[in-house]
Parts: sequence; structure tokens; C-alpha cells
Amino acid sequence: MKNYEVVGIGNAVVDVITHADDSFLDHMGIDKGIMQLVDQDRSEKLFASMNDRLQTPGGAVANTVAGVGSLGLQTAFIGRVRDDALGRFYASAMTDNGIDFVNPPVPNGEVPTSRCMIFVTPDGERSLNTYLGISTGLTSDDVPETVSGGAKIMFLEGYLFDHDAGKTAFREAARATKAAGGIAGIAISDPFCVERHRADFLSLIEHDLDYVIGNQHEIESLFETDLETSLAKTAEICPLVVCTRSGDGVTVISDGQRIDVPVQKVTPVDATGAGDQFAAGFLYGLATKRDLETCAKMGNLCAAEVISHVGPRPQVEMMQIFEAEGLV
Repeated sequence: MKNYEVVGIGNAVVDVITHADDSFLDHMGIDKGIMQLVDQDRSEKLFASMNDRLQTPGGAVANTVAGVGSLGLQTAFIGRVRDDALGRFYASAMTDNGIDFVNPPVPNGEVPTSRCMIFVTPDGERSLNTYLGISTGLTSDDVPETVSGGAKIMFLEGYLFDHDAGKTAFREAARATKAAGGIAGIAISDPFCVERHRADFLSLIEHDLDYVIGNQHEIESLFETDLETSLAKTAEICPLVVCTRSGDGVTVISDGQRIDVPVQKVTPVDATGAGDQFAAGFLYGLATKRDLETCAKMGNLCAAEVISHVGPRPQVEMMQIFEAEGLV
């Protein structure tokens, strides 16, 4: 069995990023600043409308795993792609980045590889249009126990919780990791995902997970109340709760102790991947046994770097930034 510091399970999505102005969004019927799910026909229409495409292997947890890997830790990612052009691109790109891509592209898949068309406006806001494709078909068969059992930290993507097979795969993966002495947690991903599956989500958190990472809106959605009440209630059922609050910093609650870590506000060039890279910095800190305040600071620095340019993954050596800030 191979050992990994961090293993992620999530949607394997090719991110296709382009620039557009507000009038283009209006013309194409794209709602600004949110993530919309689109069908295959809509995805092909939007893809054809894009200029200056930047194509990268994406998916929220995949971006996090890539960020952790770029900091020098051994990582693996579990996700499904089809054996088509985008799927082969995705698999090779992950492997080229030093990430073990556990599942080979599926031959003769019924639907194409997942892709997210991202339109970035001059104010740095991004409008995401996601065609989920084959990635949503993930089941327990796609999650080898030899991988989940070899993980020091397992990180699950909330989006995959939309499907019963995904729920089962998550529980089995989390239990395999914990049985081997690791910890398992989840990125809440989206308030709407919580709203669709609140009881199951809370049950997973309470009975199978060691940590939760989410932004303010996602944490509030867990208990349908204000942030402070939701933080307290979540902390009652989960040992470690991490909440990012946009420009207001990060709140970490562990074993009844609360830490609030401020963040330096910056104007984003492209907000894509901010939460994903925050999680990468935070999980790197956890994996290397830093204190929770340092973990949060690492997450903040990774988020600040990724919003300074187009694309969801770091473009500089984050370890050098950590060193400059006295964190390593």
C-alpha cells in the first residue's frame, strides 16, 4: 500500500477560462458571479463562444490536491474522466503535476468528460457554467481501499454528495482512512448542495468526518441560521471547523477553542480557485503538524496568490512565500 499525505475525491473537471464583459454575459444568458449547471448542448454552445481559452485540469478538490502537491507532499486524486480528448488531457496533466491519478480514463463512456466554462469579467468576478458529464458517476468501485487506507488526510468534495453512490463512496473512503489512523473531512462546496441533502450531510459530518471547510454561506446553510450559531452547532458535531469569510479572515474552531485569523484584502484579478487554494495551504499545514493559526495563515497566502492571476492553481513557489512570512 502506498502512503499519501493528502488524497482527494471529487469531480474531475476540465476548467476552460476566458475573458468576457458584462454585455457578453447578458447576450449569452450567463448569470454573473455564480456557478450554473448546464446540459451537454448548452456546454457545447458556450465552449464554442469562448476566445483566448486557458484550459487546465480543475475541479475544486483536484485544485486543492494540486496545490498541496506543489508544496512537496505526496498526493493522489480519485475522479472519473472519459477516454476522450479532454479526459486524456486531464489525466496526463494531473500526472505531469506529480499527482497520482488513480482511475484511468473510462473507455466507451456514455457521456463526455466534465468541463466548466468560466467567464472572467474585468472586475475579476467569475461566472461558472459546469457540465458535470461522467464525473458524477463515481461509485465505491472507483475508490480503492489501498488508496483511501493509505491517506494521512482524506479530502472529500461536497458536490459529489448529490448522488447516492457518491454518498456511499464518501462514507467508505472516510472510514477506511480513519481505520488506518488518518483523518477525513469535506469541502462543503455549495449551499445549494447542503439544502438538497442537509440531513445526510450533517450525518456524514457527525459520524464519519474529522474536519469541515467552508465559506460563510456554506457554514450558515448547514443549520439554516446565522454564522455564529451555525459555527457553534457545527463545532458540537465535528472536531475541527474552518470557515472562510471573504475579506474578513478565517475562523477556526477546534475542541472548543476558537481562532480568528485576519486576511489582507486584495483586489482579485480572477477569484477562481480561492477557496480551493485556501484549503491546500490549510491541509498542508495540517499534514506537516503546524498549529491551526499557522495552517490558516498558509491557507490565506495560497488564496491571495491564486486570485492575483487567471487560473485556479498557483503560479509561484508558495514555499518561498511561506518562508518569507516566517511560517516554515
